[in-house]
Amino acid sequence: MNISKENIDALNAVIKLTVEKEDYAGRVDDVLKDYRKRVNMPGFRAGKVPMGVVKKMYGKAVIADEVNKLVSEKIHNFIVEEKLDLLGEPLPSESQEVIDFDTAEKFDFAFDVALAPEVDVNLSKRIKLPIYKVAISDEMFNQQKDSITGRFGKSEVIDSVTEKALVKGNFAQLENGEVKEDGIAPEDVVLSMAIIKDEDEKKKLMGAKAGDVIVFEPKKAFPNDSEISHMLKITKEEAEALTGDFQYTITEVTEFVNAEVNQELFDKAFGEGVVNSEEEFEARIKEDISKNLEMETEYRFSVDAKEKLMGKVDVEFPEAFLKRWLLATNRENEKLDEATLEAEMPRFLEDLKWQLIRNNIIKNNEIKVEEADVIEYAKKAAKMQFMQYGLTSVPEEHLENYAQEMLKQDEQRRQMAEGAMQEKVIAFIKEAVKVEEKEISRDDFNKLFEK
Repeated sequence: MNISKENIDALNAVIKLTVEKEDYAGRVDDVLKDYRKRVNMPGFRAGKVPMGVVKKMYGKAVIADEVNKLVSEKIHNFIVEEKLDLLGEPLPSESQEVIDFDTAEKFDFAFDVALAPEVDVNLSKRIKLPIYKVAISDEMFNQQKDSITGRFGKSEVIDSVTEKALVKGNFAQLENGEVKEDGIAPEDVVLSMAIIKDEDEKKKLMGAKAGDVIVFEPKKAFPNDSEISHMLKITKEEAEALTGDFQYTITEVTEFVNAEVNQELFDKAFGEGVVNSEEEFEARIKEDISKNLEMETEYRFSVDAKEKLMGKVDVEFPEAFLKRWLLATNRENEKLDEATLEAEMPRFLEDLKWQLIRNNIIKNNEIKVEEADVIEYAKKAAKMQFMQYGLTSVPEEHLENYAQEMLKQDEQRRQMAEGAMQEKVIAFIKEAVKVEEKEISRDDFNKLFEK
């Protein structure tokens, strides 16, 4: 078998190979012998069908299959042995002649490949990058404090209806000022004062107490038909047609009250004995906010680093090949037509440019990801998931167990390894360049992402 690479230009090449009969004959014979053992044909005992008959039935299909497998293997080995740095995957050449497996014994193949452009990234202290320090405002502090006290709060019965109250009671539909016989009359209906839209209707309920009977118009108070349907236990169509007043007899008034700031709250929120005073509680709040902000500022640094380095490197890509490859590998994706690809291509090339820069930094500085790095990154990902549910103090062993479960899934492991490598590359860049710390407000920091 002959295999070679012919360069078309600096970014495009063709890999050509010729498959002779002796290259595939042994493999084909082995497959046909196996077929012969299993084929069933009237007039012959199992395994005794003449080889000539088996070849006539399956020979051409087996040749095509084995030749294609052989070509795939040889192309892969050639790329590895020649250390070719390719973009995408080999594609059958546009000049490839139709392969005739019916009559030919020698087959010529040609595959177009895209060569990755050379990128050389020089990191030095001459490159300046900002790292932002977001000031913790009183608003941020109070929001976090309310979040914690709210998480461990509870509903309490109160004397009268307030803006935040939940009011429980029984409805009765009115007709000419009297309770309508066989009218709509659901019981134990809870109203949230926060979602009443009409201020005049809300005023009728404000200050009312258990036992009071309030007359108001639900259709006016709750203009959302879905809400009225659920509240009065009627269909949406009935809610749409509803008119008139209802009386509402209040049976209970409650309000959600945040937990008191005391030792019981500290133990529930952070673990027993971890925080032991209000001063420590406030310090822990600020510490948690700082950690969350640090994740955001690190992400911002990675964005700025990518933009800075990509601005210093000029890269030319084999766009025609890449478009062919993307369309060929996404045939089943109905959304990826030529017009969509044209619109998405600039973003794809930007991502590819960063990938080349990153790979150059990894190669030149022998950056490696160990198993411990993957586990640590998985633990960070797990911690962020728990934080989304308000769990800020998950024990280390729980994070470890959760991370290990994530890593049992191949796709999750690949993502965690990729994330760990990205972290290591950004950390290396931070050490190699000059980092300038900049104090910034939360609002101004948010505006950085609007550009």
